[in-house]
Amino acid sequence: MAEPRRATDVANRPLIDDFGGLLRAAAHLERVVDKAMRDEAGISHVMFEVLLRLYRAEGAKLPIGSIDLVLTSGGMTRLVDRMTAAGLVRRVPHTTDRRIQMIETTAEAEEVFLRAAAVHERVVERHFVAPLTPQEYQLMTSCLRRIVSGVTI
Repeated sequence: MAEPRRATDVANRPLIDDFGGLLRAAAHLERVVDKAMRDEAGISHVMFEVLLRLYRAEGAKLPIGSIDLVLTSGGMTRLVDRMTAAGLVRRVPHTTDRRIQMIETTAEAEEVFLRAAAVHERVVERHFVAPLTPQEYQLMTSCLRRIVSGVTI
């Protein structure tokens, strides 16, 4: 393929549009899920993601830095501060390394998480699953997993 010579040629390449479409879809879905969770469960989607990781660890305490979200360490600290103030998590000391902050869920977090999970499931089903046939959905999720597994930073 010949290299484009003008900015308008580059701006109109299908590859740029395709990738932009993926990013727009992800951003739109994030906004829809976050708004529904805030309105119906009282927590943000990112708070739900932290609780999800804690519950997937089956009640284990997790180091704050091990929770894989797209946040800076300062952003994660502020998020944990907000979640602590909301009564969802508490900080606990690491058993052997004072430099590591751990968090665990509170008793109140489970009810909030279950309410948010129901919202998440309903909204994701409506906006992410329902627009596709079962075969299209299976193909899309398979392709997304392959893309994610091939990306290294």
